[in-house]
Order: sequence, then structure tokens, then C-alpha cells
Amino acid sequence: MNFRQLEAFRATMRSGSITRAAASLNLSQPTVSRLIKDLEAQIGFALFIKLGRGIRPTTEGQKFYKGVDATFMGLDRLDDLAKTLESSSGGTLALGVIPSLATIEIPSAINTLYQARPDVKLQIYLRNTPAIIEAIQLQQLDLGVISRQPPYNGVEILYQTTLPYVCLVPEEHALASSQTEVNLNDLAQTETFITFGGIFPEQIAGLDATTIAHLKQRSRLSAANMPMAAALAKETGTLAIVDVLSAGVAVGTGGVTSLPLVQNLEYHLAVVTHNAGTLSRHGQELAGIIAKRFDRIRP
Repeated sequence: MNFRQLEAFRATMRSGSITRAAASLNLSQPTVSRLIKDLEAQIGFALFIKLGRGIRPTTEGQKFYKGVDATFMGLDRLDDLAKTLESSSGGTLALGVIPSLATIEIPSAINTLYQARPDVKLQIYLRNTPAIIEAIQLQQLDLGVISRQPPYNGVEILYQTTLPYVCLVPEEHALASSQTEVNLNDLAQTETFITFGGIFPEQIAGLDATTIAHLKQRSRLSAANMPMAAALAKETGTLAIVDVLSAGVAVGTGGVTSLPLVQNLEYHLAVVTHNAGTLSRHGQELAGIIAKRFDRIRP
């Protein structure tokens, strides 16, 4: 037996007529009659008997109806529960974001959820990766979008990927017109680079120790985050190694160009939470939106 057969039987019992049952189900009368006959063939006994021009349920049919109706009442309760959960599924979603993504991909991802879910409130906090991880551990944030190479202890990873680093070159620089790959091992000995927060470039996996030493030795500028490094490259004429997202924003504003690197340097990104099992469905939805945007960018 299937749901359509039981639905046709129940509607006929409730209305007392195959014609009225067909109208309530938006089906034809022959369709409802066929569904009931098929059900009778499967269960092995008659559900109705003809009475003049109408029908009357058999004794077995009346008993069978009680069980069918109880099943449908359970389905109705499930439907009511789903509607209740849907109507109460709003609330506030707290998101921590690293500054390098604050004006790039994350606002667009947030807008997608904002437009689709008017019952959800969003709180966005700009913090560095260690601060976001700590806030996730303390359950002060529902989601975090972080960088730096894993592992990320004490949080659950919903999504992770890598994007390339590139070299940001001021337009007036001799390299700007070359449009060729930049070899950091060579340039670190002759060019001045902007470093990052006093610890960059050690956090970039793939750079050898000699290149790191040259980059730091020749650096006069250390920026707090990648967007600042990109802005300084434009203003000072100094080279910078930045992630491809920050580079895209800088190139869009003009004054700099982006060149690929010979070295395969990876910029790590991850979306994390405290416990995926307790994360709201809107939190899961936002994480999925962010993941799709990063997947679209990834080469």
C-alpha cells in the first residue's frame, strides 16, 4: 500500500462519497476509485460496499480507517511541528571574520542570507584568527571565518580551502609591465617588501628560511592586515605579498597590479564553529554560502 491509496481511502471515509473525495484531493473520480480498488487488492478485504447509488464502509473498512486516521493524525502533528520550527527558527547569528575578508567576499555571502531569511538577525565582528577561535570555544560566536594554516584546536571545521598568494606591484614599478611570474627568492635580495604584523612572512608555508630572512631584513613597513599591506603598496611603491582576494580589491581600486608567484604559496581559509551538531540551520546555511563563494574563486 502507498500514501496515495491511503489518502484516497481516508478522504472517502471522511466525505462519505468518492465524488466528494475526488474533489477534495483535486483528482478525478475514476482515479480515486482505482486507488481504493488497488488498496483493497493489496490488503485482501473490501473497504466499501455499494448501497443504492452510494457506498458504505464495511466493518473491516471502519476498523481499518481508525488505524489509517491515527497515522494521518501523526503526520498532521509532524506538519504542525515543522511549521512551528520554521516560524521560530529565526534568532541571532554571530559571525567572526578576519579583516582581510571584511570588504571582499563575506558581505556578499551575508547579503544572500539576509535577503533570503528576513527573520534572522546577524552580528558581524572583525577579529584576528586567534581571537575568533577563542570566541568560538567560549561560544560567544556561532561561526568564524579564519585564516592561517591548520590545525585549529578546540573548534570544529565546517569547510576549509586554500587560495594562492600573489605579488602586488605598484603600476609605476618596472615589474608591472612584465606580466610574468615573480620569483621571491630572487626579488627578496633586491626589492623592498611590506611585511605583515611583525610575523609575516614566517606564516607562509613554502618560503625558505633564506628568503624569509631577506624579506624581513629589507622591510621598513609592517602592516596589521593584508588589506592595509595592499593599500601601502599602492601609496609607497613597495611590493607586497598578499592573498588573491585582497589583491583583487587593491587592483580594482587602481594603482597596482597583481603578478603570480613562482613559489606555490597557499593562503589557508576555514569556516569553523563550536559544534556542528548544535549549529542552527541558518548558521549551516551561511557556512554553505561562504563555502560556495570560496570554491568559485579557487583556481
